[in-house]
Amino acid sequence: MTATTDQVTDERDDTAASARPLRWLWLTVAVAAAVVVTVVLAVGFGRDPSLVASPLVDEPAPGLSGATLDGGRFDLADHHGRVVLVNVWASWCPPCRDEFPVLQAAATELGPRGLVVVGIDTMDSDEAAQRFIDEFGGADFPSVVDRDGSKAVEWGVFGVPETFLVDRDGRIVRKTVGTLTDAWVTEYVEPLLAP
Repeated sequence: MTATTDQVTDERDDTAASARPLRWLWLTVAVAAAVVVTVVLAVGFGRDPSLVASPLVDEPAPGLSGATLDGGRFDLADHHGRVVLVNVWASWCPPCRDEFPVLQAAATELGPRGLVVVGIDTMDSDEAAQRFIDEFGGADFPSVVDRDGSKAVEWGVFGVPETFLVDRDGRIVRKTVGTLTDAWVTEYVEPLLAP
């Protein structure tokens, strides 16, 4: 039986030896794939989200109509011929809290010059959204209710906050991701309000 045992052992050694290069090949491929995935994710996460292009820029704005948090109704079509700032927000969004005073100022200071400011309160409860607005002493602009997020999806929103600038012809001319700033309003909104 020693001859047979030696023969079986030799066959196993031969099989194991031939499988080693194959295992190394698979291991090398797996490590290379992990490195590629890591690099792609690192590059993607390292990008400035405000640089994400929107296919809607230079296109007609999607429709926007519905009930507002203050109990009224809003229809974007009613404001054709005016410059409209559409801000997508939610009460649970910390940057939305930071930008709310900027939206308030834009509505009160630029409203008389023809600017319409409207919010889309997305993926939120009416109660939480109203508490958010009440913390700022109310809102000087309406916010369309978007409980299921469908309106945000129609506008191509990746996350909140996002702001779209619609010109007098009803086309989206600019979009920003993240906290809206006074500088952005001055640079992009005010020139569209010039007579």
